[in-house]
Amino acid sequence: MKPVKLLASAALLFAAIQIIPYGRSHENPPTTGDAPWDSPRTQELFNRACKDCHSNNTVWPWYSSIAPVSWLTQVDVTIGRKKFNVSEWGRAGKNEGDEATETVRTGKMPMFIYLPAHPEAKLNATEKEELIKGLVATFGDKK
Repeated sequence: MKPVKLLASAALLFAAIQIIPYGRSHENPPTTGDAPWDSPRTQELFNRACKDCHSNNTVWPWYSSIAPVSWLTQVDVTIGRKKFNVSEWGRAGKNEGDEATETVRTGKMPMFIYLPAHPEAKLNATEKEELIKGLVATFGDKK
């Protein structure tokens, strides 16, 4: 296929996938329960690094309205809120706060794909240790 046809086909496909509405509602459900933070500092660090996927206070950047990034963003937020959501503390079912410490400790969170667009979420070693200690104090440790 010629480069021009390939480029035109890619542009047409990109335009066509914008019709798919998934990932563009950007609704933040109401807060039904607040996490029992051990300190304002823990909450501050959590808000910097975690709240977009693990609370109902997601900040939806402009690129989260453009497919296919909108799809990936919506999936990450949906899964993040389902597993661990500080805005629905005390909800029925499991809210995996005790696993939060381990995911931060092992570097699984915040996800590597999140950090380039959210440099504020990259914690230095001291901040990471502060967050880990605060998460243990707030939610426990599954260790």
